[in-house]
Amino acid sequence: MAEEKKAQPTFEENLTALQAIVTKLEQGDVPLETALTQFQQGVTLSKQLQDTLDNAEKTLTKMMNDNGQEVDFEAAPDSATNHE
Repeated sequence: MAEEKKAQPTFEENLTALQAIVTKLEQGDVPLETALTQFQQGVTLSKQLQDTLDNAEKTLTKMMNDNGQEVDFEAAPDSATNHE
């Protein structure tokens, strides 16, 4: 029990890390081996960020109907625009 699991980085932490990698690579003075490693880390971070965004989109496109059942937001009746 002496070893604790490290918490997953937040979306914002991953985004900051990706931005730092991009900034370093854009400077162009990084040795090739380091650049390749950072590029691979950047691709991994990019995939993690995209997965997080995809999951957030799925969550936001769901809503509950009057019976408490989850329905697709796009398929829900459009009651917001009929308030004229």
